Amino acid sequence: MKPDSTSIASPPSEELAHLQLLHLADSALPIGSLSHSFGLETLISAGILQVGDLPAFLRGYLEEAGMLEAAALREAFALASDPAGEFPAARWIELNELLSALKPARETRFASGTLGRNFLRVAMSVSNLPALRKAWESAAEADCLIHQSTAFGLASAALGFEAGRSTLAYLHQIAANLVSACQRLMPLGQTEALRILWELKLTIVDVSARSMDGSVETVSCTMPLLDWGAMEHPALTTRLFVS
Repeated sequence: MKPDSTSIASPPSEELAHLQLLHLADSALPIGSLSHSFGLETLISAGILQVGDLPAFLRGYLEEAGMLEAAALREAFALASDPAGEFPAARWIELNELLSALKPARETRFASGTLGRNFLRVAMSVSNLPALRKAWESAAEADCLIHQSTAFGLASAALGFEAGRSTLAYLHQIAANLVSACQRLMPLGQTEALRILWELKLTIVDVSARSMDGSVETVSCTMPLLDWGAMEHPALTTRLFVS
């Protein structure tokens, strides 16, 4: 795709937009998603999280952490939605710094920042739109993290995707990544993993809808056990994941 003189791309056809969104939301996208468990490895290693606990645990994750990330995604989406406007770099930086402050575990915070930076780099490699370039440069100048949800939201808007579908795709991606991590950490077979992810789709739809009325400043996210798991992760004797 050639560089555009505007902040967002010309809206793609519905079919093309659907394919592009599926591509960017694919868990196999080369940004490092499969290397992170966000504290799950610690909980499973300690025997705190069992296979039978996963459906309820992952629903809770989506309702707490997922809601926060969905609200951040929608706010980042709005930053690139006006093709005639100047990119609001100050709010972009503030949004990412707020997310950093709301992630008390260093491992989770930097995992999100690593994935976000990698995602934005991939998005720029296929689009090279000014809004993405300005977001990258302003974050570098301010020395702030670029979180995965904000990068996904900004890129989705810049590429002309629809906000609701982008939010659904992102939430599904993080749910699929967590289920995949559990498959590598515990005796979770393909059929059971498929069933869990299938049943999570109702929660994903609900969280996406409710995130329309939230913001990073107002959404509550409380997951102390998972934060503890992320903080303890570097002390594990053997580790399969980075976080």
